[in-house]
Amino acid sequence: MKNFINKLKRVKKSEMLDIWKLPVSAIVAPFYRMKHRDLWIICEDKAEARDNGYWMFKYICENVPQQECVYAIAHNSADIDKVRAIGRIVEFGSLKHWILYFASTKKLSSQKAGNPNAAIFYFLEVYGVIKNNRIFLQHGITINNAKWLYYNVTKMKRFICGARPEYDYVNELFGYPAENVVYTGFPRFDGLHDQKPERIVLIMPTWREWIADEDHRLLEYEGTTEIEKTNYFIKWNDFLNSERIKDISERYGVQFVFFPHRNMQKYMEHFSKSKPYLRILSGSDCGVQEIMKKASLMVTDYSSVFMDFAYMMKPIVFYQFDYDMFRRGQYQEGYFDYNKNDFGYSFSEPEKVFDDIERIINNGFAVSEEFKKAHQRFFPIYDSNNCLRVFEAVKKV
Repeated sequence: MKNFINKLKRVKKSEMLDIWKLPVSAIVAPFYRMKHRDLWIICEDKAEARDNGYWMFKYICENVPQQECVYAIAHNSADIDKVRAIGRIVEFGSLKHWILYFASTKKLSSQKAGNPNAAIFYFLEVYGVIKNNRIFLQHGITINNAKWLYYNVTKMKRFICGARPEYDYVNELFGYPAENVVYTGFPRFDGLHDQKPERIVLIMPTWREWIADEDHRLLEYEGTTEIEKTNYFIKWNDFLNSERIKDISERYGVQFVFFPHRNMQKYMEHFSKSKPYLRILSGSDCGVQEIMKKASLMVTDYSSVFMDFAYMMKPIVFYQFDYDMFRRGQYQEGYFDYNKNDFGYSFSEPEKVFDDIERIINNGFAVSEEFKKAHQRFFPIYDSNNCLRVFEAVKKV
């Protein structure tokens, strides 16, 4: 009951304004389903089509056209034309989206919510008011002890895993029935086998929950409510403005690209501006997968996107200046040890990061034999049939 009340307090008034759509869609949906007996509805974040959801939608439309499916996306999304050219779409959050969501037999999403209204459907689905077949495609490989993804707070019918250790960890700890967790590889992995890397060093840090959401912990953790004075901003902006970046770029003929997590991109105006040797990019400039395929080396902090980079067998460096705070305020440690892994070294000082960048460049961006062995452990399935395996797993639900 305490958890229920805490969740209720976090519901926004704007989310509750949608409540009228609940009875209307619940009445109309059964009639719609009479003619659309096996409709699948797919989505990601409401404004995006670049992740596992998009790849599944594309695969189904192009390879299994007899399977009826629809993609939910916001009308002002930069990706809407791309999705519309592939198949049928519906306006995210609209009454029609509600109706199709209730009428669909399978609901696939790269986001935990994946429904027209996260607040309302949380209470409906997690507390058992309605039961449905939700398939969690994931946004990134789970490497932390993510308690908000435990079965008792999601009730997902399928939890799609992209790596074998992830599959073992989720199966062991997250409380899902055995058949609910499947290791297929991520749908988006199908698009990672045609890479043509350039001499690009990609800097891609993740977000900080207490800064992005601007909650009470921003003042508590950072001692300020101004983004420019936060430790996160100061450390990364100093890194971007280091003379070492210019020196390495000119000496080795590489370009640095800064592409922060989408939840931090609202602060882009505060960061350093693009220079000949450093490009500052956001989601409006290109997709995450697009820039990762072009890069030869990644610098990140805790972002699970490094797993996609490791999947492509490309080197990684971890810059972790706030490890304890990150663990206390965002993600609890899971099965992956940044200090004892074969994908990349972890440093808290920027100079050591730059030293390792130079080492990797001088080594021709090659990965070690230990890296290759770790790759085999994490990705024993390594091919372009990930969408096919996910499709087959969903069909069995």
